[in-house]
Amino acid sequence: MSGSKFLKGTLMLTGATFLSKFLGMIYVFPFQSIVGLKGGTLYAYAYIPYTILLSMATMGVPLAVSKFVSKYNALGDYYTGRRLFKTGLLLMFISGLVTFLIFYSISPWLAPKIVGQNEYGIKHEEVVYVLRMVSTALIIVPMMSIIRGFFQGYQSMGPTAISQVIEQIARVIFLLAGSFLVMKVLNGDLHTAVGLAVFAATVGAIAGMGVLIWYWVKRKENLDEFLEQSTTQSSLTTKEMLLELLSYAGPFVFVSLAIPLYQLVDEFTFSRAMESINKGGEYAENLFSIFNMYGHKLIMIPVSLATAFGLTLVPTITESFTARNTPRLNKQVSQALQIVMFLTLPAVFGLAMVAGPAIGALFSVEHIDIGEGIMLYYSPVALFFALFTVSAAILQGINQQRFAVYSMFGGFLLKLVLNIPLIKQFEIYGAISATAIGFLFSIMFNFWAIKKYANVRFNYTIRRSLLITIFVGIMVAVVQLVKWILSFVISYEDGRGQSIVVLVLSITAGAGVYLYLSIQSNLAGSILGYRFKFLQKQKRREKANS
Repeated sequence: MSGSKFLKGTLMLTGATFLSKFLGMIYVFPFQSIVGLKGGTLYAYAYIPYTILLSMATMGVPLAVSKFVSKYNALGDYYTGRRLFKTGLLLMFISGLVTFLIFYSISPWLAPKIVGQNEYGIKHEEVVYVLRMVSTALIIVPMMSIIRGFFQGYQSMGPTAISQVIEQIARVIFLLAGSFLVMKVLNGDLHTAVGLAVFAATVGAIAGMGVLIWYWVKRKENLDEFLEQSTTQSSLTTKEMLLELLSYAGPFVFVSLAIPLYQLVDEFTFSRAMESINKGGEYAENLFSIFNMYGHKLIMIPVSLATAFGLTLVPTITESFTARNTPRLNKQVSQALQIVMFLTLPAVFGLAMVAGPAIGALFSVEHIDIGEGIMLYYSPVALFFALFTVSAAILQGINQQRFAVYSMFGGFLLKLVLNIPLIKQFEIYGAISATAIGFLFSIMFNFWAIKKYANVRFNYTIRRSLLITIFVGIMVAVVQLVKWILSFVISYEDGRGQSIVVLVLSITAGAGVYLYLSIQSNLAGSILGYRFKFLQKQKRREKANS
């Protein structure tokens, strides 16, 4: 494949991945209006364990398979890649089926571990029902990862990109239509609606698999032609082949588990910890729903955007590290971290400042009292999520991914140890604090490893971050001023319409000030200029006048 076609395919895959993640986040707003906070809690109870199992089964597999296939294709050995494809499909089907049967069987045991006694809240049988409904997706999704990776090994990104988007669209449509039908048309039970919502993962998987099968049928003749062109054939045994695949996928699996594992700790400890201080039941469920379901989805939007930009530099970081070009490596690492700070810091602190209007506009004004405080404290933690993701990717780029795994487990252990004591002391803010402490440890460990093994200095990144922080401080002041002025004529606590007005005006004013300061100071041009050429206008004028 030519360089331009490969670049086009990579950009297509990046765009499809972001679109898929974005669709997977924004659906929560209409979903919340259908099922409410209790429904969100029940949904999270099912989806978090499913995400953990799915990550363990598939995360990193497409990339690992593509690396394996492309390696042997480059050697003229197309048979080995096809062997992996067939063996991997069978293995993933068996492992998915076994995982489904285990998950389905242990659901009655898991339910009381998740919700505790909870006499007045969500019942055990309701949790069992949604756990079993979501478990069916485990039969299909793992096989999709093998097929996607195989196509990517031939530098064909279209099947992965299109199937991801179709899978997510089908999931979201079925999720919203099914829950709406049960709750608003049939006046059915909440757990039935949520059960259909989590079963949407299976519907989406079927749609995505249909796209991949269509691509396979369409391209099989061409793929078979490659087999005939093979000039050699590896003597790898099936065991050696799978061990090599696991060596590629392992680090990606562990790093991708970080956020879901933290959420899993909250799922298994929060309700019981709240019960121990006599604050369980509906109150605890509402807190958990805003924190671990709706609020989490909201703060992950800026994280996804920032990391998507920052991670584009990782391949060039690998190239510079391999060439031992330390000055260029320093510049690229600094650039990746600056992008994260530039995009995420204003987003998370801006979200914290408009937490009340955001809760009122996107969810419900009746939940502003408990939601505003949660979002105010939880939003800044999203910066840690972004920094961990990018720093872990940088470690992979300099071939020190083991330290990303060490840091993830170290932070996770801190979360595990601190969570219950902090929840008992500070309720939901204790869970947020434990998450922040765990991720902060992981980030500091990652930075230490980057500095030690890549000889990277962070002085310039720190100076730029201080300037970004000053601009964010000004932005926060403007947002607060706008909210204060608007409070004389409109209150975001009076209704969803009022919340939307306050939210839009506050965000517009804050974002406008931040962008103005960033462009006028050439901060935006320096950090993002090669991506957005118009941001470098001032810089070019300065050169022309010098």
